Amino acid sequence: MTEFEPVLLKRISKKASPSLDAYRADGGYRALTKALNEMTPAYVVDSVKASGMRGRGGAGFPCGVKWTFLPKDHPGPIYLCINADESEPCTFNNRILMEEDPHQVLEGVVLACYAIGAKTAYFYLRYEYGRAYRALQKAIDEMYAAGLLGKNIMGKGLDCDIFLHRGAGAYICGEETGLIESLEGKRGWPRIKPPFPAIEGAFRKPTIVNNVETMACVTHIIDRGADWFKSIGVPPDPKNPRDAGSYGPKLYCISGHVNNPGCVELPLGVTVRELIDKHGGGVWKGRKAKGVIPGGISMGIMTEAEFDTPLDFNGPGKVGCLGLGTAAITVFDDQTSIVDVLYGIARFFAHESCGQCTPCREGTGWMMKILDRMRKGLGRVEDLKILDDVAKSIGIMPGTTICGLADGAGWPIKNAVQKFRSELEEYIRKGERSTAASLQMVGAH
Repeated sequence: MTEFEPVLLKRISKKASPSLDAYRADGGYRALTKALNEMTPAYVVDSVKASGMRGRGGAGFPCGVKWTFLPKDHPGPIYLCINADESEPCTFNNRILMEEDPHQVLEGVVLACYAIGAKTAYFYLRYEYGRAYRALQKAIDEMYAAGLLGKNIMGKGLDCDIFLHRGAGAYICGEETGLIESLEGKRGWPRIKPPFPAIEGAFRKPTIVNNVETMACVTHIIDRGADWFKSIGVPPDPKNPRDAGSYGPKLYCISGHVNNPGCVELPLGVTVRELIDKHGGGVWKGRKAKGVIPGGISMGIMTEAEFDTPLDFNGPGKVGCLGLGTAAITVFDDQTSIVDVLYGIARFFAHESCGQCTPCREGTGWMMKILDRMRKGLGRVEDLKILDDVAKSIGIMPGTTICGLADGAGWPIKNAVQKFRSELEEYIRKGERSTAASLQMVGAH
């Protein structure tokens, strides 16, 4: 891969000031000026659609296409919600953008509001992100003072207000309808769909939900053009009619057992191996990798033999993973027990399940308890079949739950039972031998 020049992290890598004046000096709000002077809202929508950008929040749905789902000639109001909850473990790309270059994101928010006809944007921010909250609020205040928010922006008749709303520490509110319920002051339970938010969302009005990195990309699509964005990344697989391509730059988080954890910007399609070896400095302590979680723990697990898989929207699915997710890879080395990895994952999802759907509420708890018993040396070989059965029976895809949390909870379990079965069986046998030896000692006394 030729050397790639960062776009989303360009100012951050230079340690540029996040202030409005510094952002404008680097060309900030050029895209908004261009849109208000030269483009109709429909043209902005068409530009984002033509870019082929897929949402960076996890599902990878085409952003411009989502915008077209709004009812035509709706009297309003129409709302834009920015998903800044970012609760997926080991994911921190949105946090970096909000803390270090908030105006890049906020310019995209105003552009999106212009495109879809929204006069109000709600920025739903993870409560634990205190520094991001302060950076965003300061930037929003600067925008109001400069006439970039409020009434008649730049004298072009655009009205737009942005309100920060802090969440309450619930992973489930990263799901867009759970986010909307929380925004409305209710318990963060995902809604049954349809109706989808574009038809009936916040306060029962048409609503578009996009994530932070998506908004930053909108800024550059309008500034540089759809063709520029589409020149980066991976075109659709001609053998897969459902592949919409993987265009544009992407922020990849690298964490776990690597020498240099961090966040890097690269074209979509970089391999796991390149991320670990070139950008993560290799596996720590001179060890080898056993596996990697490729895009947040809900996406499943790749073995070391699968590290040449490209991390685009299509690649992870070829090795049995759920998708690209948040593109946050977490590496675990060859001295890490797969049982410990799975227990940590299952414990997280059991804790974060909202409890609305019985299969998820009960299934995540069962998986955690089985894995906890295995960790204590009391596992049985038949537990692997039970884990696999539960993992395959919960979630949207088997049609048993309202949202995808259960799919994310089950996917790494399914992967591990298939890909690490020999290690799991040996772990169980070792526990059986240890238990038998303990019983013999008790009998001898």
